[in-house]
Amino acid sequence: MSTENMFSTLSRRSLLGAGVGITGLALSGMSHAASPVQGKIRLAGWSKPISEITNILAEPDKGFFKAHGVDLSYLPGAGGGDAIRNMLAGQADVAFTDPGSFFMALDKGEKLVAIYDIYPQNVFNVVSLKTAGIHKPADLKGKKIGVYSLASGTRQNLLVMLHQAGLKESDVTIVVTGLLNFAPLMQGQVDATAATDTGLAVGLRKGMADVNVMQVRDTLNISSDMFVVREETLREKKELFKAFLKGYRDSAAWMMAHADEAATLAGKRAIDGTNRDINLEIIKLRNASSMPVQAKAALGSFDLAALQKGADTYRALGMIQKQIKVSDVVDTSLLPGA
Repeated sequence: MSTENMFSTLSRRSLLGAGVGITGLALSGMSHAASPVQGKIRLAGWSKPISEITNILAEPDKGFFKAHGVDLSYLPGAGGGDAIRNMLAGQADVAFTDPGSFFMALDKGEKLVAIYDIYPQNVFNVVSLKTAGIHKPADLKGKKIGVYSLASGTRQNLLVMLHQAGLKESDVTIVVTGLLNFAPLMQGQVDATAATDTGLAVGLRKGMADVNVMQVRDTLNISSDMFVVREETLREKKELFKAFLKGYRDSAAWMMAHADEAATLAGKRAIDGTNRDINLEIIKLRNASSMPVQAKAALGSFDLAALQKGADTYRALGMIQKQIKVSDVVDTSLLPGA
């Protein structure tokens, strides 16, 4: 589906429905009056300050978190696993991470809880030049494949695709190419690259053509990113986390309702925000991926059945060893409106 079609579908779904939980205040695009400070939240991200998280980067300008008494800071990272490690090291309170990294941390015995589904739609893919002749996951055998980092969702989702095709990680050569990883593909340094919808959009905008795209959602359709916290911290700071999620919900609602404003603001706040048209395309893609899978569900709602299928698949493929009961490691009580 094209970016335009994805967003027109998003637009047709009512952003004003009570189930989505978007407040009139957030939709107004106006700055919020600050509430008394409840505390600081240090958010460990999977990325640098890039345009697809403009709703977070807009905090100095819009004050969505401040309106709920939250003093927010953002800690950049290099992948969802990195975000979890930074949180476990005490450098952050919340991790912005992918389900695969979450499952793998749980498998190692970490006591973690997911509290908000940021992107319920799977946005990962594997891209190759048509000249490489890669049409299906099995064709990746013996190939060099780029990933953002070894701790990123691109690697975790690539592994899922490989395993479903009967391949192991050792059947390919994984190359860390960084976030803007289509240059190595175009230069022939890798045969394919694991990326996201926004990464692909940027590559196409910059002149990349004649590519084959394999969508991970065709293999396993689970959410792309979630907010994850430590069990102990959740017990200590439950009300603060509730306030944090209200701030995030309002920021996401603003970006959905005011994509044009967000695209302009990305030029000020995002390190990759120099092209406003690309900003807008990326923001529209993220808005679409933020919509709940289930009709009339609130922003941030989990599809527990899909997430359980994801955990079961990771175990069946040998990527984790323990049986994970998703309902035991997801807390929906903090969701705004819950």
